[in-house]
Amino acid sequence: MGGWLGYPDEKPRRQVQVKTFQLAKTLVTAGQYQSCVADGVCAKPSCESPGADYPVVCVDWDDAQAFAKWAGGRLPSEAEWEYAARSGGRKQAYPWGDEEPSCERAVMYYGGNGCGRNSTWPVCSKPKGNTKQGLCDMAGDVFEWLQDWYHDSYQDAPTDGSAWESPAGSCRVVRGGAWNYLSGYLRASYRFNVGFPNSRRDYFGFRLAKSVP
Repeated sequence: MGGWLGYPDEKPRRQVQVKTFQLAKTLVTAGQYQSCVADGVCAKPSCESPGADYPVVCVDWDDAQAFAKWAGGRLPSEAEWEYAARSGGRKQAYPWGDEEPSCERAVMYYGGNGCGRNSTWPVCSKPKGNTKQGLCDMAGDVFEWLQDWYHDSYQDAPTDGSAWESPAGSCRVVRGGAWNYLSGYLRASYRFNVGFPNSRRDYFGFRLAKSVP
């Protein structure tokens, strides 16, 4: 786990033992999240997505937690997410391999925000960017809320694949890049450090994980 470039928060690179887990194929969609709102469990997003099959956005970390509990899942740990984003822990830069990102593989800033659409895209719109296991949008479309607090390096981080919850920080980790960010943010090892838990941004979303007994 960790990066090959000079970013200090991606170091030191280290071996992590990740327990078996399940990760949702898609980002949580606006339609799925609306069902939780309709049940009176989840707070309404602070902005609207273009459609029901687009990723839900403008939800904060607590909103994601509420949905996860309602749906019977949880947020993935940072180690689980990176393992999945590397197609099962492979030594590769992106979910699809080492080829440079393009709008054939990911929704990002290229020719304008959202590959020129100036918005997110429906989930799983870029199958050429899927992981070997078939997970969609692990790079691009929206950054994904994770369970961990952000720390500025991996020094003393857990090596068992669990979320890094102590000591607490000021930001939660978000990963994966987004529709309005350049390709450099799409690397599987890239860690974004502006995930204040109460942030509701139009490029923050999430997907669910589940432990396997």
